[in-house]
Amino acid sequence: MKPDGTTLWAKDLPLDVAIHRFTVGDDPDTDLTLLPWDALGSAAHAKMLAATGLLDSADAAALVRGLKRIANLAKQNAFPIPPHLEDGHTAIEADLTRSLGPVGQRIHLARSRNDQVILAFRLYLRDALLRLGLRVSDLAAAFLAFARDHQHVALPGYTHLRRAMPSTFGMWAAAFAEGLLEELEALQSVYQRLDRCPLGSAAGFGVPLPIDRALTAKLLGFSKVQCSPIDVQNSRGRHETALLQWAASTGGVLEKFLWDVSFYSTEEFGFLKLPDAFTTGSSIMPQKKNPDVVELARGRCRELRGTAGLVDQIGSGLPSSYHRDLQLLKRPVIMGLRQADELFGVLVRLIPALKVNAEATSAASTDELYAAHQAYVYVQGGLPFREAYRKVAQQIQEGTFAPDRAALTATHLGGAGNLGLDDLATELMQARAWIEAKRDIHAEAEVALWAN
Repeated sequence: MKPDGTTLWAKDLPLDVAIHRFTVGDDPDTDLTLLPWDALGSAAHAKMLAATGLLDSADAAALVRGLKRIANLAKQNAFPIPPHLEDGHTAIEADLTRSLGPVGQRIHLARSRNDQVILAFRLYLRDALLRLGLRVSDLAAAFLAFARDHQHVALPGYTHLRRAMPSTFGMWAAAFAEGLLEELEALQSVYQRLDRCPLGSAAGFGVPLPIDRALTAKLLGFSKVQCSPIDVQNSRGRHETALLQWAASTGGVLEKFLWDVSFYSTEEFGFLKLPDAFTTGSSIMPQKKNPDVVELARGRCRELRGTAGLVDQIGSGLPSSYHRDLQLLKRPVIMGLRQADELFGVLVRLIPALKVNAEATSAASTDELYAAHQAYVYVQGGLPFREAYRKVAQQIQEGTFAPDRAALTATHLGGAGNLGLDDLATELMQARAWIEAKRDIHAEAEVALWAN
């Protein structure tokens, strides 16, 4: 066969059908996700070309109108990519050429598919990261609310899955809130990696034209230009891996919560009860209420680590500059971000739905949990700690240990004042405000771009 004349690289040379299918791969499907971002980046490119005199202003305006139409159709899943057109870039240019004639063919001036795809992907990644950040901030808020509501409910603290020291459900939930706040701090570093405009690097060595890369960056709401055209290509896979590793690390915080919920909601523990809406039944045992949501969410945390590892493997081990291997990054990255979004969204609903059995947790908080506290009581009476330690250990062995549980301070029980819930709430408010400010910058840039 011969390549379709609308492909961006067609040279009227024969092409094996199987080879064509192999090289096109999943692009007609995966690029559907990127189409709105590809159209947006192309609009900024057209306006830059006009501003630098490389494109007639009327032609640029017509291109922007056409790209806006394509973006709107893509958001409604109404802009399919025929397999023979290979990818979203080709489909966009073919549509513009069909509707605008020769003007549509001018959109690819001063760029390559290499920097076109990395721009579309970076716009998508930047948006996805901030959307996930809002999800994580919602999760942190849910944990803080749970901690406030249950700050004085006793809960045995465990090490080695054995009872260790007294704790509370407030202390337990606050730990996950703080862990997520740490991830929101890390999010800002990942965002800085994505906040560089790659367009203008072309195939990886720039273009011999007087383009204005800073203007393109400004039009798209980037804070800076990714200056080195070679680094633009070298960064493919690196930034995607960083984003997915962030999502996987956030999943690591949640995985521990999910394990605890799985344990605490068993009949043997009985500390928590899952609402019926979060359980499923057995096909053979009428009494069963299985914690499938919890278990699938826990599996999704591991799945995120696997997806991040896959992306890292695809993007690593390559020389500098562009290589076709990098095409394989798109599907797993998009899949991983969807996995994270679904996971975080489900758990926001789970946390406030958990029911605490305070009677069960109080009964499980037996005298032995207060051994360390009693040793400190003896220390305050003048005994060296090691002697106090041995004294309490002997009492426990003899069965005479009877601590004054009423004397236990709020500090040891993780009372609200010691959990730092107000400080965590302030930190969360600041993190969310940062995310929303970045989203506002992007939204304002998009509105301005489409205002022809």
